[in-house]
Amino acid sequence: MAPPWVQELHFPHLHIPITIDHMVPVMPSGPAPTAPGQSLYLSNLDDVVGARVFTPTVYFYASDNWRPVMKTLRDALASVLVPYYPLSGRLRETNNGKLEVFFGQDQGALMVEAHSEMSLSDLGDLKVPNPAWSPLIFRFPNEEPYKVLDMPLVIAQVTLFSCGGFSLGLRICHCIVDGLGAMQFLSSWAATAKAGTLITNPKPCWDRDFFRPRDPPLMKFPHIEFMRIEDGSSLTMSLWQTKAVQKCYRISREFQAWLKTLAQSEDDMSNITCSTFDAMAAHIWRSWVKALDVKPLNYELRLTFSVNARQKLKNPPLKEGFYGNVVCLACVISTVRKLVYGRFPDTARLVREARLGISEEYLRSTVDYVEVDRPRRLEFGGKLTITQWTRFSIYDSADFGWGRPMYAGPIDLTPTPQVCVFLPEAEADPSGTMLVCICLPESATKSFTDLLSLAENGEQSAS
Repeated sequence: MAPPWVQELHFPHLHIPITIDHMVPVMPSGPAPTAPGQSLYLSNLDDVVGARVFTPTVYFYASDNWRPVMKTLRDALASVLVPYYPLSGRLRETNNGKLEVFFGQDQGALMVEAHSEMSLSDLGDLKVPNPAWSPLIFRFPNEEPYKVLDMPLVIAQVTLFSCGGFSLGLRICHCIVDGLGAMQFLSSWAATAKAGTLITNPKPCWDRDFFRPRDPPLMKFPHIEFMRIEDGSSLTMSLWQTKAVQKCYRISREFQAWLKTLAQSEDDMSNITCSTFDAMAAHIWRSWVKALDVKPLNYELRLTFSVNARQKLKNPPLKEGFYGNVVCLACVISTVRKLVYGRFPDTARLVREARLGISEEYLRSTVDYVEVDRPRRLEFGGKLTITQWTRFSIYDSADFGWGRPMYAGPIDLTPTPQVCVFLPEAEADPSGTMLVCICLPESATKSFTDLLSLAENGEQSAS
């Protein structure tokens, strides 16, 4: 019997006791083009408020036992920190609150060695991200949320399990890399560990001056993605005052194609087809808002998502190997009423227009907007943020010599329950299947599952 088009995935509630054995700084293994007291410019795309975070991910491997895990990973990291030397520095604020990378004594990345008496088989299905895996990613005792100043910019925890397998829990500061930049760094680290010699392909390029603001700054767009949200809906209370739970769904390629068909309006004269992302984002946003029963109906909600702008840059193009942030935040606005009672193709069209609205000029305008009015706080209320990882080669990039990881990606969305993540399936032969992870109050989970899978009344539930 074929699996359902939309399948809810379950994960066990676990307690994972670990023991931390060693914490070691990792310095570049050779000379780098910097010295203590020097600093590096960060662009306004690197220093937008949403980038002042660490991106936590975990990777699971079955060890072959013939190579020392910690030494192999540490030596390779020390090698790649030579060309990726900015990742051995620290962040600090300058006079106007802008961030820069600075270099001092005794910095470097941080590697943590830990062990657990459990085996990998005790952790449940390693293809389904489980918030209970959080102990596998190192955080300092009493570490403040969103702390990035004076922190190691790469924090790696290797946890050895009793079966001989291990996990790599990784935190990389988003101010230094976006998703594609992180994949470039990870791929170099993994290839170097596998080969035993430094491999950088492509050669990393810093060049954050490419995104210097114009003088005078020129904002050609209103940049609603940064505007303060006066939250007058029940949405935030539902998510933050009742403990949201993480749910995960496997979405087949067939279901994605069906949604894409439903999203294409017959009266759309633009001849621009709806993408799979447009259809999935619109459907999940609508299903989420319906399941949460958001009130009042005239309240305006936002959907935001990052758009990679690399291919938009033509005059001049971005240099090969650039690993900084080249993303813009697209923003869709709709009233609750239109999301709940409106047509699905109309919502999908709004998503498509926001995605296609990210241009080279929009990116330059974003840089100038942040220069003039540097946002100081993350806005959570009244919105859903979708993060798309399906185009990242995260499994192929993370072969350190022990094969592809059994799982690679984020694990716990509950600290930021307004975030939804699209993940690639772990299979070596990609079928186009997608994992969707999202947070909901327990009381809304059944309704969301029915809405997501179009179980209520078939095709009409997405119309």
